[in-house]
Amino acid sequence: MYLSELLNNQKGVIVKVGGNQTFHKRITEMGFVKGRTVKVIKNAPLQDPIEYEIMDYNISLRRKEAALIEVVPENEQNEINLSEYNGTIDENTENIFEKAEKGNAIKIALVGNPNSGKTTLFNYASNSHERVGNYSGVTVEAKEAIISTPKYKLKVTDLPGTYSLTEYSPEELFVSNHILKKQSDIIINVVDASNLERNLFLTTQLIDMNIKVIIALNMYDELKQKGTNLDYVNLGKMLGIPIIPTVAVKGEGISELIEEVIKVYEDKNPIVRHIHINYGNVIEEAIMKIQKELKTGQATKIYDSTRYTAIKLLEKDKSVLEKLKSHNNYARIISAVQTEVDNLEKEYGENSDTVIVNAKYGFISGALKEVTTYAPDQKQKRNIDFLLTHKIWGFPIFFFLMWLMFQATFTIGSFPMDWIESGVGYIGNLLNDIIPAGALHDLIIDGVIGGVGGVIVFLPNILILFFFISLMEDTGYMARVSFIMDRLMHKIGLHGKSFIPLLMGFGCNVPAIMATRTLENRKDRIITMLITPFMSCSARLPVYVLIISAFFQKNQGLVLLSVYLIGVLLAVLTALLLKNTVFAKQDVPFVMELPPYRIPTMKNTTKHMWFKGSQYLRKMGTVILLASILIWALSYYPIHVNYSSDFDKQIAYLEQNTSLPDSVKSEKIAEIELAKTAEHQEQSYIGRLGHFIEPAIQPLGFDWKIGISIITGLAAKEIVVGSMGVLYHADLAADETSSSLIDKLQSQTHTSGKLKGQKVFTPLVAYGFMLFVLIYFPCVAVIAAIKKEANWSWAIFTMVFTTFLAWLVAFATYQIGSIFI
Repeated sequence: MYLSELLNNQKGVIVKVGGNQTFHKRITEMGFVKGRTVKVIKNAPLQDPIEYEIMDYNISLRRKEAALIEVVPENEQNEINLSEYNGTIDENTENIFEKAEKGNAIKIALVGNPNSGKTTLFNYASNSHERVGNYSGVTVEAKEAIISTPKYKLKVTDLPGTYSLTEYSPEELFVSNHILKKQSDIIINVVDASNLERNLFLTTQLIDMNIKVIIALNMYDELKQKGTNLDYVNLGKMLGIPIIPTVAVKGEGISELIEEVIKVYEDKNPIVRHIHINYGNVIEEAIMKIQKELKTGQATKIYDSTRYTAIKLLEKDKSVLEKLKSHNNYARIISAVQTEVDNLEKEYGENSDTVIVNAKYGFISGALKEVTTYAPDQKQKRNIDFLLTHKIWGFPIFFFLMWLMFQATFTIGSFPMDWIESGVGYIGNLLNDIIPAGALHDLIIDGVIGGVGGVIVFLPNILILFFFISLMEDTGYMARVSFIMDRLMHKIGLHGKSFIPLLMGFGCNVPAIMATRTLENRKDRIITMLITPFMSCSARLPVYVLIISAFFQKNQGLVLLSVYLIGVLLAVLTALLLKNTVFAKQDVPFVMELPPYRIPTMKNTTKHMWFKGSQYLRKMGTVILLASILIWALSYYPIHVNYSSDFDKQIAYLEQNTSLPDSVKSEKIAEIELAKTAEHQEQSYIGRLGHFIEPAIQPLGFDWKIGISIITGLAAKEIVVGSMGVLYHADLAADETSSSLIDKLQSQTHTSGKLKGQKVFTPLVAYGFMLFVLIYFPCVAVIAAIKKEANWSWAIFTMVFTTFLAWLVAFATYQIGSIFI
């Protein structure tokens, strides 16, 4: 029978794994090997994928992939021949590490599975602010930090999370190259103590290399809570690797780990030695024969460890084969490899890569049996998954959490927004009285404070949004969202894991695009990358807050949610279009770990909020500030323009008129000054640019000022609000319920054309404007990220396609809406 045929709570023992090489390789490395017991936990709400439990961790597979795994009932387990435990080999003289010249700097690399707590450990040890999330793929590139000790400086590199060093995904290739090129003196292998058997698979690959390793036995408290007694000292002696228990989230064991790093670097720990895993006589003989050919000739050395190279060749690792082409003994090596692969497959009746994986897990299982005492079986507790991934309640709970996040962004954020706005107004009025009239006065008041001040008020909204996203990531709920969404994602040709970077896109599109590296298939990476800009990032939020506050006072949360949902809909339609046109139809297996739920710490959550908040503030101090000054300059110059009437003469006449009350006089002078400012702005450089593009945006109901705001948003979407603050000459006074910019938007009228005298912003135009901002050219940073992750052609495609689609959607919204409203 097949794994897909098992019902909920049924168990089966794996007999054979089928499927193509890609699926076969990944699933066996994650523990789906002969003799392992698998239990069905539940089906997703849409009945696909299915959640399984194996080796004390949970993983989800689509039904069609589960149908590739042959199982037998649990009571037939004794009929299966399991891989033997043969211990280690450590008497060989080649097991001595290379002696390197010691300096006062130690280069350290953190290597470990996703969800092992690697980045949490990195953050705590280095006091860094890198992002931590309880789901696969948070760390998508290497992060570096310096730890100073009295004797040494430790340069710590946090490498991407990876399940193995097969060089199957970009992360695995990056990690493998980093280690093999000797870019670190010591590797800290961060291992999840609560999921030890699966995590140690990566450790066995590190053992095959000629490198110094220390194991950080992380989440050690969870292991003790299970009642498991692990003799980690003896396990370390067996592996030739010192093991230090840690609880990274609490900072426990970190100082001991740093002390151990120094001891190992100074060659003062007798445990450290390079052992060989004994894979059994047949495999060991095959390894030695390939090693012999690798050592023959005067060829350039590919890897320091010929044993590691030989094992990778037996595993049919394509990247290693490619690198060996420069070897002058290449033909004989390939011939020897093919002979040994054929012998292994004939002996074991399995693919040679499966034979190696089975042997590794046989070693791990045997080693753990010698040093581990398990508590009596306890009744499994029901966790919150019962509700959050429930077939009926899973989706309503997810949509409720999304609504709650957006609604809280407004309701909670409104109070600090008012305080910040009042503070900006106070500073503006103070400087207005201090700085004498002239270009500098106008630059500071209108350009800097009017532009940047109009954006800084939205900082509370950004923090609240990231607070909610952080909670979902840190608890492990994000992975459950991928689980329940996979069937829908599969309909548009994507992996459920694509949902993770897409959801990250609601925070910022740039890291979301970088997170697509966790997708193994190039087609999935490209499509996910191209539709990520439709996930409305936090930079667009200030625009929505402004427009919704001005024109949609009722149901604000619902209006905001509708904008986000339209972005999701367009992403789905775009993915379908790309899947059926640019990319040939190609299914990719769904294999994803479901990490245990964990309670997030307030320290990590606040770190995340502050990190994103500081990024936002830095952007205001650089990109937005420069853009605001540029916009102000373009609207300020030329100073002398030809006015339609002598406004100064009219103002002078009113000032000398003693028959009018002061209040009436002030009001009329203000109206004349506003008319003069509007006319000057229309004839300024930015006004001319706005009029140049006006014919293209008039069918959308936009005027030239909206056009200018859109153009400035190419650099960063927050600048749209700052631009409006400059263009509409909003003063800085504000009360509890409104701001001058909102008042200006509500009162704006068309100055020319067939709509002259009519309001520019109607609810229909306002909604179309929000949709345009949602869809068009994401921002310069996003385009740069797409270019980096894909190439220039996809970056250019994104620029053109999103802008054209934005125009089309805004046009349809205005023209069709005008018929019915």
